[in-house]
Amino acid sequence: MVGIANGMGSRMDILKSRNEAKTSFFLIFLIGYIYMDYLYEQELIKNGFNDICGIDEAGRGPLAGPLVAGAVILDSNNLDVLVDLKESKSLSEAQREFYFDIVCHNVKSWSVGVVSNKELDKHGLSYANKIVMKRAWYYLDVKPDYILYDYMPGVQFETPAKGIKKGDKNILSIAAASIIAKVIHDRIMHSFARIYPKYGFDQHKGYGTKFHLDKIQEFGACPIHRTSYKGVKSTLL
Repeated sequence: MVGIANGMGSRMDILKSRNEAKTSFFLIFLIGYIYMDYLYEQELIKNGFNDICGIDEAGRGPLAGPLVAGAVILDSNNLDVLVDLKESKSLSEAQREFYFDIVCHNVKSWSVGVVSNKELDKHGLSYANKIVMKRAWYYLDVKPDYILYDYMPGVQFETPAKGIKKGDKNILSIAAASIIAKVIHDRIMHSFARIYPKYGFDQHKGYGTKFHLDKIQEFGACPIHRTSYKGVKSTLL
């Protein structure tokens, strides 16, 4: 009986250890998901890279307007102001505007790249994504020595670079870039709303809402619509 009890005790200890390991893993995953960190950038700094650039884009899904990419080089000595930063999709429009000003005034360098709807229709979305990221990198006034970007296959830079899946959710530099890209994209769409008021671009930012699709059916495509996109293309027949 003692042997059986000891055996049962060992099994219970193993199960307890496994449960503790699972709990720890879950907590680590949860913390990494909720809070941005600068660990990836810090590791690169330890390896001699000083100006690390994050790049992300906004505007792949809309039926109208440009594709925009943001590029940001953070100041490693001025990160406290970004402690609550999250990727752009997790924030309201007002929150994005708030963080946009904080990012712009507290980083080493930032820039945007823009690809028009005409270019996108000509080259296709995949190639346009590569163009817009490289434009954002090109217009930085401080040239980075390493680039971190939200993963996309086939992107190449002259600078050493790494694409990271869901990078905008976990990597601070990429999250900051996502704020820049999204705010600039949405400001452009607000401007287009004044030029083409029938479509309500200030409300849906070009995305294929029912209201937007109804207006395309009613008035046809306007000059900023992406004619290669389903939902617009069919109205041209």
